[in-house]
Amino acid sequence: MLAVTHGPAVQPELFGDVVREQGHELRIWDIPTQGLPPRGSDAVLVFGGDQNVGEELRHPWLHDEYDALRRFVTEETPLFAVCLGAQTLARAFGAEVSSIGTPLAGFYETTLTDAGAADPVLGVLPRRFEALNANGYAFTWPDEAIVLAEGPVPQAYRIGGCAWAVQFHPEVRRDQVLDWFREEPTLPRTLDDLAHELDDKLPAWQELGRRLAGAFLRVAAAG
Repeated sequence: MLAVTHGPAVQPELFGDVVREQGHELRIWDIPTQGLPPRGSDAVLVFGGDQNVGEELRHPWLHDEYDALRRFVTEETPLFAVCLGAQTLARAFGAEVSSIGTPLAGFYETTLTDAGAADPVLGVLPRRFEALNANGYAFTWPDEAIVLAEGPVPQAYRIGGCAWAVQFHPEVRRDQVLDWFREEPTLPRTLDDLAHELDDKLPAWQELGRRLAGAFLRVAAAG
């Protein structure tokens, strides 16, 4: 399995744990330094980053990412994209990605659509849940998207039968998230408030994250 990352602060984390626990090999591919991801992986994970769609002059490798994501979908490689990965997948399929002003930081009520509840991956989540968001940008729905979850911004979709994307972060660890928030100059709440919320809600959220990772691995293996 290939994990496409965008820097040291946005690694596979809990998803990597689940992948390895189930006996799979995980290859990390840092696209800003390594360029176009290779073909031939059984499945692909794409994680977040502090870069943004629209910054292609500053980060020209974003074009490689758009090309790779279209290729993975065309070749029906099972794909699961998180946050920036969900935004780059949306952009690769013609959707708009733009700043939301004040970023989302913390847990937000999220609801599965009927399609989400029936989905083999997202459907392992409760119909309503609080999802951890950490993003200052959001996507519109690609024309090809099957909408799976909605929240304060679009939260999850599927393209075809093999590509899933979520705006929320199901893979994270506590200190990782707090490090992200410390770097954000316009948090909607204080860092202490967010830390208390993480202490209260993150353990249950991580259980859902592991469940989601396991569902994706089952679907990928069955494909």
